[in-house]
Amino acid sequence: MASTAYGVVHFFPGGTKEQYEASIAAVHPGEGRLPEGQVFHAAGASAGGWTIMAVHDSKESWEKFSNEILVPRMQAGIEGGFTSQPEETVIDLYKVMP
Repeated sequence: MASTAYGVVHFFPGGTKEQYEASIAAVHPGEGRLPEGQVFHAAGASAGGWTIMAVHDSKESWEKFSNEILVPRMQAGIEGGFTSQPEETVIDLYKVMP
């Protein structure tokens, strides 16, 4: 994979699996399908909440997904979904291995 890959880690303090399931259903294109440009997605319980890790093929594809789908839908409110904005860490990825 080219070195233009872009990683995003979202931590939702106090987040739960149930909130994740509701949120992912609202922002992803379908069960088991990733948004355009996203090449990796993982999520799970972590100390104090819920963490989501995503890799996009470029910073531009992440920004398009975030600006056009993720943020507007979260700001509108997702029934049963996360109730607060996540703590976000972004990474210009040097290497992505399969």
